[in-house]
Amino acid sequence: MRYGFWLPIFGGWLRNVEEENMPSTFEYAKKVTQSAEKWGYDTTLIAELNLNDIKGMEADSLEAWSTAAALAAVTEKIEIMTAIRPAFHNPAVTAKMAANIDQISNGRFTLNVVSAWWAEEARQYGGQFTEHDERYDRTDEFLKVLKGMWTENEFSFKGKYYDIQNARLEPKPVQRPNPILYAGGESPRGKKSIVESCDSYVMHGGTVEEIEAKIRDMKNLRQQAGKTPFQSFGMAAYVVCRDTEEEVKEEYARIVDMKESSGYAGYDDFVSKSQLEQQVKLEDYSVSNRGLRPNLIGTPEQIAERIIAYENAGLDLLLLQFSPQLEEMERFSEKVMPLVEQKRKALQPLS
Repeated sequence: MRYGFWLPIFGGWLRNVEEENMPSTFEYAKKVTQSAEKWGYDTTLIAELNLNDIKGMEADSLEAWSTAAALAAVTEKIEIMTAIRPAFHNPAVTAKMAANIDQISNGRFTLNVVSAWWAEEARQYGGQFTEHDERYDRTDEFLKVLKGMWTENEFSFKGKYYDIQNARLEPKPVQRPNPILYAGGESPRGKKSIVESCDSYVMHGGTVEEIEAKIRDMKNLRQQAGKTPFQSFGMAAYVVCRDTEEEVKEEYARIVDMKESSGYAGYDDFVSKSQLEQQVKLEDYSVSNRGLRPNLIGTPEQIAERIIAYENAGLDLLLLQFSPQLEEMERFSEKVMPLVEQKRKALQPLS
């Protein structure tokens, strides 16, 4: 299992808790990421939203791509996975920016392709927000431009959304043929784009059975399309790790205590403008990306057992959220990661 974490660019992950002691500043983000490298984390995912979907639209948040470039310059080995939403970007300029950050990081920059869901944010920031399937039509063209710019000496493309003529991009990315393209989607149209154009599949939090079924489905679709297998399958999850079950129950009750919060401003758009395979309840939404569904909530022993179960289901990347981020990431690295390794070795047959 590879361990990743969501960069805390929104000041936390809990919509029901006002202060999580994880400020929306680059200094905090840098401290978290540099510490994560020492603690054995493999990747960080930087969400791209121009409004704060966790603490409310009026709250502070960091911009994803400038943060990614800055982190690339002050880290050494961690993968920097940054979200990209075609409706807010010019693809040729994006290809240039991504190649540059990949050079800065010496081949550690990857993209999480997101077709967007928040109509209010698009209205405020001038994004091209269209109906669900058309957003994926745009994404398909966007990815063709990215790949063409990264691989060809001179690239031209004329489609419904983009017109790029005789474009040159140098230097190319370090990664060949392209930086890894992660993407998540649950609708048939979204899956079609991912199967045809992306390298790895990432999912919202789900039970072991749900994730196993999704992985099996995507493997079959990929094979039917005549494509090489996906490089990775990842999942979002929120972690509550405590030494006793009593402490676990207390913390869980705190984070799902439902109350009025401006952090729910995007809820209606998320559930109505996405095509989701599992119904999202308000309690699910108290933590972003359905992070409670994997149930990585318990003692170190219990969490390690569940991680092994996800490995057996075909998952190889966890994209974790914690609160407060720094302290809980360190606890997880000290108490859970070694246990997973021990359990994995214990399950291996003797030679």
